[in-house]
Amino acid sequence: MSQTNRTNSEAIALHRQLERIWGTKPGWGRLAAVNHTVVGRRFMLTALVFFAIGGLLAMLIRTQLASSNSAFMDAETYAQVFTMHGSIMMFLFAIPFFEGMAIYLLPKLLGTRDLAFPRMGAYGYWCYLFGGTMLIAALIGGVAPNSGWFMYTPLSSAVYAPGINSDVWLLGITFVEISALSAAVELIVSILKIRAPGMSIDKMPILAWYMLVVATMMLVGFPPLILGSILLEVERAFDLPFFDPNRGGDPLLWQHLFWLFGHPEVYIIFLPAAGAISTILPVLSGTPLAAYRLIIASIVSMAFLSFGLWVHHMYTVGIPHLALSFFSAASALVAIPTAIQVFAWLATIIHGRPRFSIPLLHIFGFFFVFVIGGLTGVMLAMVPFDWQAHDTHFVVAHLHYVLVGGFIFPMLAMAYYWMPHLTGKQPVQHLSNAAFWMIFIGFNTTFFMMHLTGLRGMPRRVFVYPPESGWETLNFLSSVGSFVMAMGFALVALDFLLIFRFGRAFRRNPWKAGTLEWAMPTPPPSYNFASLPHIDNRADLLDPEALGPHLAAGKGYLGFVRHDRMEVLGVDSITGEPDQVVILPRQTYLPVWTALATGSFFLLMLFKLYWATPFALVAIVALFLLWNRSSAALEGGDMLDIGHGKSLPVHVKASSPPSHLAMVLTLVADATLYISLLFGCMFLWVSAPNWPPADLALPRFGLSLGAAAAMLAVAVGSHWSASHPAPGMALVLAGHLTAGLLLLTVALIDMPAPSGHAAIASMFVVLVYALLHHGIGTVFAGHALWSTLHRGPLCTLTLRIGRLWHCYTVLAGFVALVFPYVLDSLARTGGG
Repeated sequence: MSQTNRTNSEAIALHRQLERIWGTKPGWGRLAAVNHTVVGRRFMLTALVFFAIGGLLAMLIRTQLASSNSAFMDAETYAQVFTMHGSIMMFLFAIPFFEGMAIYLLPKLLGTRDLAFPRMGAYGYWCYLFGGTMLIAALIGGVAPNSGWFMYTPLSSAVYAPGINSDVWLLGITFVEISALSAAVELIVSILKIRAPGMSIDKMPILAWYMLVVATMMLVGFPPLILGSILLEVERAFDLPFFDPNRGGDPLLWQHLFWLFGHPEVYIIFLPAAGAISTILPVLSGTPLAAYRLIIASIVSMAFLSFGLWVHHMYTVGIPHLALSFFSAASALVAIPTAIQVFAWLATIIHGRPRFSIPLLHIFGFFFVFVIGGLTGVMLAMVPFDWQAHDTHFVVAHLHYVLVGGFIFPMLAMAYYWMPHLTGKQPVQHLSNAAFWMIFIGFNTTFFMMHLTGLRGMPRRVFVYPPESGWETLNFLSSVGSFVMAMGFALVALDFLLIFRFGRAFRRNPWKAGTLEWAMPTPPPSYNFASLPHIDNRADLLDPEALGPHLAAGKGYLGFVRHDRMEVLGVDSITGEPDQVVILPRQTYLPVWTALATGSFFLLMLFKLYWATPFALVAIVALFLLWNRSSAALEGGDMLDIGHGKSLPVHVKASSPPSHLAMVLTLVADATLYISLLFGCMFLWVSAPNWPPADLALPRFGLSLGAAAAMLAVAVGSHWSASHPAPGMALVLAGHLTAGLLLLTVALIDMPAPSGHAAIASMFVVLVYALLHHGIGTVFAGHALWSTLHRGPLCTLTLRIGRLWHCYTVLAGFVALVFPYVLDSLARTGGG
């Protein structure tokens, strides 16, 4: 047998072994899939289904507004359709689609086989699917949310929205946000720790940088919305008056919490699309991306600035003039990092030789649309103009030019660009050109007219308007344009179906790209790379055609199968030097069962079966504990061979395992929610009417002192567990139980009814936050104690991860104990 034939047979044998281990089983086994390729495809496909539903609702809206005399929908139906259109497009389409794109692409771009936590990715998908289905089922049943996708109070409060419509939004969106936060943690950890050896942080592909920034923004941007949803649901369900001005609340608190999330979300949606352009455009221009490091600096600065702009949406609510000046200047300043990226893209085009293609056509469409949206954004950043245009169709037009134009056109560009990777077939491009021009012309006809109706004073969110207003012709043209755009999207869907069925096959790398996803067969195998590459150059300037056969023959790292385990390499976050072998979990039904249990909790809350919710919580905790069962597959030696004469420790014995970083990031999100809660309480003290309350009673000092002593025991036991695991964890467990019982006594017995005033409700919720963390700490400590006594392979790692939680819980608990006394001191000074 010749050397070539022997190499081919070895490569085929290795492929079969890897596919047997990494592949998804057919039939019901598909429900157990955790592979990132499968999960990413599911996210994208489900998001497109929701996009079609949201687009249909948009057509209903435009049909209603096409004429001033339309009787197509009544006010209640229009309110539900309008609310669901915005909610679907923002929460069920845009963010989940780029999550799916990132989950599918990032391991391939980073030169690895999967993400750090495959089961968490699968769990996030099922939460997204079940939460989105709750919202669609409510729409079909006629009880969809009807207070607008922004859910402003008091319109969404129980007085003005007494049905379950608002509850569907608050619980359904919170359910979906579990998916977003889990994806954020998984993406950050994977980008920082699960890369090809040698890929230092300054050699990462540009899309990885974009997604690292976006995932970080999600991590600290979503908790304020989750907190606001919890507080509003608690007010609706248990009458705690956070947004009721008659009892010390303030409806503006909702706007602050919502837009603390809402304005960064604009960039959370835009940046992945910009990352796709920064990846695709250099390939189609035949030249490296211009200003690589400057682009990275610009997206980091954009992320930082985006969190200081939330009042941009609240200029007309009575903000002091000095604050208005600050937020107006910050809103204009954020245009600078955006312009840096646009000029870098233009420089890339100028220095290269662009070749016409459908992806490039969509990128040019993006340039035109997004620049208009950016200019109108600068206009709205100016306070005098915003006062005139606020809540008019001008704002609707700006929003769609930035978000829809800034996301849809890049989304279509990357769909056509990576279609060969997904399907193994190239676009035919017969329908693609016509589809682009229909979408482009229809889009601009639809939303440019809205600029004009807005300047003529047409308010947003109305379902009828007077004939003498002079808006009818413009609205009719806008509606015609929307149907042209819808037909363009239908043509795109048909084009994709034809590509799947009749597209031309190709060998490798049809675009002549320099990124690693083209160094594998297409469609990709479940394991991506038969062996892992060593990267010495920037990861968008490689030679995939030369790398592909080398890796397929098993000549890279981990080019073998060991004990039927799914193995990838972990690296140092900065240098990219390999420092551990990460053993990933096999396919399991646990993610779907855990998501079902989580969904049952939200459904029980929705139907107000509160007595049954503890059973759902117990089921959720039990299922998550099953995720952490010690596996015999982790045992067997301190060092593992990775090939090329190198050996590394397994991840549970490494100094910086992915799960440790994941806990740090989880606590960052948790702390963001806590800080937002304390901010909300302080905001009510400063701004809400009817402060201070007459009956602000403090907890008994003895109970607070006892809880503080128990928390101190948790801190001491956590530190002690490093040298004496079993007694240390026993002390931690006792401390959590004691602190939890004392906090429960304070919250339920020792305080006035929290429904009486927002100050008491604030103290109550802060105590409940601490109580909940002690409850989770009890589970962590109990599991760690069991693991310690049984000497499982995860024992040391479990102790290290739990120690982070225990320390944070103690800190949060001390803040919760001090908070009532701080609030009482502030109230005594005169209130707000």
